[in-house]
Amino acid sequence: MSLVIRSCHALCRVDLPGRLELVRRFARLIEVGKLEPPKLTDYATGQLFLHSIFNYRGVVLFPWVARVYDRDSPIPRPSDRVVEEGSQDGKEIKGKSHTFYQVLIDTRDCPHIRAQTEAVTFLGNQEGSRSLYAIPGLDYVAHDDMLPYKSTEKNPIQHELFDKFLLHNGKQEPPFAAHDTLKAWQKKNHPWLELSDVHKETTENVRITVIPFYMGSRDNQSSLVYWWRYCIRIENLGDTSVQLRERHWRIFSLSGTLETVRGRGVVGQEPVLSKESPAFQYSSHVSLQAPSGHMWGTFRMEREDGYTFDCRIPPFSLESKSDEENPNPPSVSL
Repeated sequence: MSLVIRSCHALCRVDLPGRLELVRRFARLIEVGKLEPPKLTDYATGQLFLHSIFNYRGVVLFPWVARVYDRDSPIPRPSDRVVEEGSQDGKEIKGKSHTFYQVLIDTRDCPHIRAQTEAVTFLGNQEGSRSLYAIPGLDYVAHDDMLPYKSTEKNPIQHELFDKFLLHNGKQEPPFAAHDTLKAWQKKNHPWLELSDVHKETTENVRITVIPFYMGSRDNQSSLVYWWRYCIRIENLGDTSVQLRERHWRIFSLSGTLETVRGRGVVGQEPVLSKESPAFQYSSHVSLQAPSGHMWGTFRMEREDGYTFDCRIPPFSLESKSDEENPNPPSVSL
């Protein structure tokens, strides 16, 4: 079937196995490709896809295998793999291995999606510096959120790294392969890009997904400061709109400190999650003067009728992988 997408924004959602539903109406539509059946096996580098939640166009760079700890214990999916055991707050959680993908987002869609498009960040290279470097248009996408398609466009994805990371080869499928630049970039920045653990929990039809990333350490007045970034998706699974009003975090460090953080909204916003726009995704950072710690908390949500409730943020660990530091911010000649 044809996949219809506006020239600057992906506006369709697919109710699998094939019904296409237009969720917004625009004056100018163009056909850019055809949907393919979703795969149970992993997608290859160069696969074009539409994000099933945020509706943007993207391309797969490479996969990660992560342990997904879902406190709601959902029914196993065909894409779930090896079962491992974990523990959070004294509760045994089964972690299922699941494939996620590092992807490039089409810059034409970036202004229209409810997710930060500069969420992948790195530490700076100056001694003692706390500078953060962001690479725009990178995301991590779960296998189940991928809607693969074939493009009819000569340049299907607009991103300044597309031609640097991928080579065109019309004789293979997908018709793009990893450039040596992509392989070198992945190898160099593997510790800071790696997605290893995913945590999920649902409260009153609002599901919170947290993905933590270790970023490395820096000297700070004769002591080491350890840095992490964490990506959070807030998704409304129900029919009634809710709005995020407040955040309440508790951050425990191995050094014995416990910090409480309260504030309005997240990243300066108080997003509304409706049936038409059910999800919001953002990233933030945290630093500790210890190599490990934990974070947990709640989001105060408000329904249309004024009813408020606290949505639990699943507890997650902050673990440093090694004493290595990221010597340089990621660089690619543009």
